[in-house]
Amino acid sequence: MNIGIIGCGAIGTIIAKAVEDIDEIESVYLLNKVSEKAGILASSLKKGIKKQNVNDFIDDVSLVIESASINAVKEYGEFILLHGKDFMAMSVGAFADKELAEKLVDTAKRNRCRIYLPSGAIAGVDAVKSASGSRIDEVILITRKPPAGLDNVKYLEDKGVDVEKLREETVVFEGSASEAIKYFPKNINVAVCLSIAGIGVDKTKVKIVCDPKIRQNIHKIVVKGDFGEITTETKNFPCPTNPRTSYLAALSAVATLKKIIFPLQVGT
Repeated sequence: MNIGIIGCGAIGTIIAKAVEDIDEIESVYLLNKVSEKAGILASSLKKGIKKQNVNDFIDDVSLVIESASINAVKEYGEFILLHGKDFMAMSVGAFADKELAEKLVDTAKRNRCRIYLPSGAIAGVDAVKSASGSRIDEVILITRKPPAGLDNVKYLEDKGVDVEKLREETVVFEGSASEAIKYFPKNINVAVCLSIAGIGVDKTKVKIVCDPKIRQNIHKIVVKGDFGEITTETKNFPCPTNPRTSYLAALSAVATLKKIIFPLQVGT
């Protein structure tokens, strides 16, 4: 099979390089807003092929992976599904838009293809999915990031918060997952992934903490319901080339890709 990747940043690069060791994938078509970036990545791979437009490869692939932005999901998602191709979205935050999510799911149903949302930088999504089969009373996500992981966020700038000047841990946001992804579109995709697995973006509670004393992105999840209680904490090292992205998020995309390909399925 062949796949396409839209977005050749930190996550797209890790996925593309992992494809080199997956025998079932023959070619990976690379598309990036700045085309030179796709060219540089393609030249470093045996299977990589730079493309200028999604139309240039849509007929030749079985799966397209978005690793660019929420806007890329909005721009390409429906087009990919209308062509009957499976779609993996790393910018899961796009699915907080209920109208868009419903449209994409309906398009996938009509064209007999699938949408994959990797678990990203958090642990416990499979358990939350299982718990959703009964009543869930509460879902809380507490995300702690170093200043570099929250730099240049307009929401914080508008509030006069300079994360580089913080000397103690500071709560910079507290609200619903729906609000969190609106104000932190590049920082908190995990909140939407957790919400979809559980009780939705309006009921899932999110707290974001900037902590100058840490180097990792730390996500703590607490879920309570009929099943009992789930508590997980994931301490992620950021990608070397993008401090906003946890390395585990990129690895979850690779794991999802392998799950699509390989016959043995593990986990819920």
